[in-house]
Amino acid sequence: MAADPNKLAIFVTSPQNMRHVVGIANAAKKAGKVPMIFFTYKSIHLTKDARFKGLAEMCGEENLAICADSYTCEGYDSAADIPAGLTANQMRTQAFHGALLDECGKYIVL
Repeated sequence: MAADPNKLAIFVTSPQNMRHVVGIANAAKKAGKVPMIFFTYKSIHLTKDARFKGLAEMCGEENLAICADSYTCEGYDSAADIPAGLTANQMRTQAFHGALLDECGKYIVL
């Protein structure tokens, strides 16, 4: 599959960048691009941020996921404590990150 120039991958590892994640995703949508976001490592704590649910709803189920292993490693239950705005299908592995690399024409790390 060729990378789609209309898709922007946002790979989030830091718990300090929610304002930037939301801002970049909104700017991408306004520009007619599709933001695809993956939260991993310490950034999964951002799932408890009040802005997370709105971000998840804006992106949709196919375009936003969190690393289930990181979620578990940080003390959350990936089966019983699915973050607001997500479904069980959005609790993913690093394979989703790999798909972003292949699918998206642009990529940013926060």
